[in-house]
Amino acid sequence: MKFFETTMKVRDYECDAQGVVNNANYLHYFEAARHECMEFCGLRLRDLTEQKILPVVRNVQISYKHSLRGSDTFLSRVYAEREGLKYIFKQEICLLPEKKLCAKGIIEVVCLIDGKLAEPLLFDEVFKDYIVWR
Repeated sequence: MKFFETTMKVRDYECDAQGVVNNANYLHYFEAARHECMEFCGLRLRDLTEQKILPVVRNVQISYKHSLRGSDTFLSRVYAEREGLKYIFKQEICLLPEKKLCAKGIIEVVCLIDGKLAEPLLFDEVFKDYIVWR
């Protein structure tokens, strides 16, 4: 299995009063990593929306393991499983340099074309290196 990986850095304004990243920001990190993966594979969200092709988050599950703090650098990893009409993105956030697991996410995404649920054939081709078929 091949992961897409990107490195990111915590911005101080993403932290709460205790100095740790607010839990909601992990969802932003996961989304940013998926968008980076899309662009790396040759897709831009704005181009898709102009074609009325919308990847839509259907469900999110996040497990928190270790807190990130301001100015931490972390690795965000992404791979996807395809199940019927949905992609199930398995994602991890790991503190660098030790790669300590901070959060795991399972994000289900479906594809709307012209406002209707559709088989994401375009994504199958583009993400072929990062998909595990179920």
